[in-house]
Amino acid sequence: MTSSNVTHIECSRCGKQLAPGRLYNLCDCGGPLLVRYRLGPDTMPRDAVTSRAKTLWRYREVLPLDLDKSPVTLGEGFTPLLRATRLGQRLGLPHLYLKDEGTNPTGSFKARGQSVAISMARELGARKVAIPSAGNAGGAMAAYAAAAGLDALVYMPEGTPVMNRLECAILGAEVKLIAGSIKDCGRALGERIRSEGWFDISTLKEPYRIEGKKTMAYEVVEQLDGGVPDVMIYPTGGGTGLVGMWKAFAEMEQLGWTSGKRPRMIAVQATGCAPMVRAFERGAKRAEEWMDPATIASGLRVPSAVGDALILSAIRESGGTAVAVDDDAMLRAVREIAEAEGLVTSPEGGATLAALELLRQRDLVSESESVVLFLTGSGYKYLEALQAAAQTGVL
Repeated sequence: MTSSNVTHIECSRCGKQLAPGRLYNLCDCGGPLLVRYRLGPDTMPRDAVTSRAKTLWRYREVLPLDLDKSPVTLGEGFTPLLRATRLGQRLGLPHLYLKDEGTNPTGSFKARGQSVAISMARELGARKVAIPSAGNAGGAMAAYAAAAGLDALVYMPEGTPVMNRLECAILGAEVKLIAGSIKDCGRALGERIRSEGWFDISTLKEPYRIEGKKTMAYEVVEQLDGGVPDVMIYPTGGGTGLVGMWKAFAEMEQLGWTSGKRPRMIAVQATGCAPMVRAFERGAKRAEEWMDPATIASGLRVPSAVGDALILSAIRESGGTAVAVDDDAMLRAVREIAEAEGLVTSPEGGATLAALELLRQRDLVSESESVVLFLTGSGYKYLEALQAAAQTGVL
């Protein structure tokens, strides 16, 4: 008997409905699974959450863990939404905001998804969890697995920054370095998952990481006193956050938090790895794998995404777009954000400002619109990349 508002788990591809309360990866058809809730105006009134602890778990009624169970939490969520006054003046955007996800535990937005995913994995009986990661997801998974008392296994590309590798090892995870990209890590890890019984917490290969990521949208609406921004610009690798936030806006309409307005969702990728941008521009419903991915932003070095159809659907349904920016533009934007607003963000965070500059040049964002840039990780975890950029004069 559940004490949550979850009604069922639903396949995003074939629509099959599954019973909650069990461990799941993908649907039999290969589609990602989504959690569905019993929602209405009385489920979670917006004024009811204001006095709660400032973590993502303030939104318990729209999270999958039973209400009487204790989550695995390190204080993640409710990150600052900062008015970017000086950047806004330069860009002619008086309503520009920065969502600083670098203040999360382990320094990135990945803490959100892992808190919920590990909470559910522990509750549903998993004892050892595994993930392929190019950086921050592995560190977050290792941290929450440690807090939950679970064994952790992380497969990482050989080029993963030292900080990310050390973080996983210090947190007690078994770390394996693999030649190639995160996709190659996923293939290699799959063999151990099948033979040794690890539970796979890869991006969108289980239904609960997305539930943690979606809380970014709930927070933005709450922090804007019920307002909905016109544009959200999000660095997109696996795309869980973008898909999760689009899901959250549909939920908030049912809850009565919003009246139907939704933001245009802008996906940002690197020119050296832009499968979603290519698919969007071609009008495709699925994205082909990007061969030989190369970018300084490890979180964007994702040659193919399990949730590609969901990402593309969210962009199109919202009236948004997908843009690619090069590494030099990302790094210049990192410096611009630092000098103007006092935040040292990751290259992925810099990509959002670089994308906004392109959108302004193309007259795709107007002066009157409110815009939120998602700075998904702290730049202090990218010291190698930033040092190399500084030495070459890019930064």
